[in-house]
Amino acid sequence: MSAPLLNKVALVTGSSRGIGAAVARHLASEGATVVVNYVNSAKAAEEVTNDINAKGPGKAVAIKADVSVLKEGERLVEETVKQLGGLDVLVLNAAVMDLATLDKVTEEQYQRHFDVNVKVPLFMAKAAAPHMKSGGRIVFFSTSLTMNTNVPSNYLLYVSTKGAIQQFTRVLAKDLGAKGITVNCVAPGPTDTELFREGKPEALIQQFASMHPMKRIGTPEEIGPVVSFLAKEESSWVNGQTLFVNGGFNV
Repeated sequence: MSAPLLNKVALVTGSSRGIGAAVARHLASEGATVVVNYVNSAKAAEEVTNDINAKGPGKAVAIKADVSVLKEGERLVEETVKQLGGLDVLVLNAAVMDLATLDKVTEEQYQRHFDVNVKVPLFMAKAAAPHMKSGGRIVFFSTSLTMNTNVPSNYLLYVSTKGAIQQFTRVLAKDLGAKGITVNCVAPGPTDTELFREGKPEALIQQFASMHPMKRIGTPEEIGPVVSFLAKEESSWVNGQTLFVNGGFNV
């Protein structure tokens, strides 16, 4: 069995379910040893790690850390290095998404979004970079809504934070690229996860589906292989890019 990520250590934030879990599984299927990060979903994280360890060729360990808090995010990086001896791939998947239009948005919501979606990923990247050798990979997560003209008005905060992430990707690619570390970003379209479905009636979900040429929304399993590609040696000339993975949602 081919295992191009054998002996690589990958940390995926928010990986007990949804896109993060799919990413963790796919990285492990390519041979990586993966840290499955969770905060409340210990049972779900255990299911992901058990599944990975049963299937191989990669392995997984679960580490609890609340990556909405900066110190916890930094501790997660240090704990990964301590337990597994290094860090080669950092996938910053965890995020929050509260929906509010300008007239309803609160300062507390603003602060939460920019803390979780912007500040913590940036400083986790800062904490991880000194542990990474040439060939290291950092993968941020954005959203295809940053470039979609049909963006709903109540996505104000979420899309704003993801715009910041895309700018981090551009600038850090130049900074860390000089050390042989690539920095890229994956921007999924509407994807069938608990986070996406939360608070949405089925009619709205079908409305999103109708915007795709294939008349459906994506699945987490369609995102995992893209992240896996960015983690591998074959992607060494891909740096500073945001890859829109949305089945034609943006064209």
